[in-house]
Amino acid sequence: MKLIRFGAVGHEKPGVQLEDGSRLDISGFGRDYDEEFFGGDGLEELKEWLSLNQENCPILGQDVRLGAPLVRPSKIICVGLNYAKHAAESGMDIPEEPLLFFKATSSIVGPNDDVIIPKNSQKTDWEVELAVVIGKKASYVSEESAMDHVAGYTLHNDYSEREFQLERGGQWVKGKSCDSFAPVGPFIATQDEIKDPHNLDLWLKLNGEELQNSNTSDFVFDMPTLVSYISSFMTLLPGDIISTGTPAGVGLGLKPPRYLKPGDVVELGIEGLGSSKQQARAFE
Repeated sequence: MKLIRFGAVGHEKPGVQLEDGSRLDISGFGRDYDEEFFGGDGLEELKEWLSLNQENCPILGQDVRLGAPLVRPSKIICVGLNYAKHAAESGMDIPEEPLLFFKATSSIVGPNDDVIIPKNSQKTDWEVELAVVIGKKASYVSEESAMDHVAGYTLHNDYSEREFQLERGGQWVKGKSCDSFAPVGPFIATQDEIKDPHNLDLWLKLNGEELQNSNTSDFVFDMPTLVSYISSFMTLLPGDIISTGTPAGVGLGLKPPRYLKPGDVVELGIEGLGSSKQQARAFE
């Protein structure tokens, strides 16, 4: 299934996207895509409910606003330098262990909402990433069983303010957590929708110019490794997001570096997970 949420900011309702791209309002199902949904039998219950009620679900117009395809989770855990070529362009060694940082969940927005260049920002950057949505509580899980804890996958743009991140001291979270810095979606694809998450093309364009084009086969650490590793340091709860890193082509790595300006348009996508578009505007 492809899970969506739609409607005005703060008033999103659950829906599904069908194979033909049409979208259905499934608010009659009575549940939203939250920790209880992912951690319980929500997906199976939704499949059963749709088998009985799909024909009666309202069809959504293609112009309806999409929100993030899940209720705000307990945490977003990001993985740094997880593509070998991105580590090289950043002038950093490939990590011996996964490099982890947090991103505030208050940064989550819909896939096509504006990205807000923060107050006093000069170095707002882009990062197309494959994100994993946890479907089952995970603590000290083995690599062999790690994928049993995954509900599905989604597209994430891990926006980053590089001065805040790298030049202001402390941890990376300061440059990662500004409002609007985590557009997620357009949908969550359940595991059965994605044949091989380690062989997906992903891309990003700035004002129509392709700057990132890679494949998840360039991962330094694969998903079972990441889920198992992270679960040895913290409990992963249903609905939590693991963002698996970005390939080469970010603004920081260009020569000379390039960063977002008001009016810039960022488009990005991942094979099987759709695409999103954000327009940059200045903080007001």
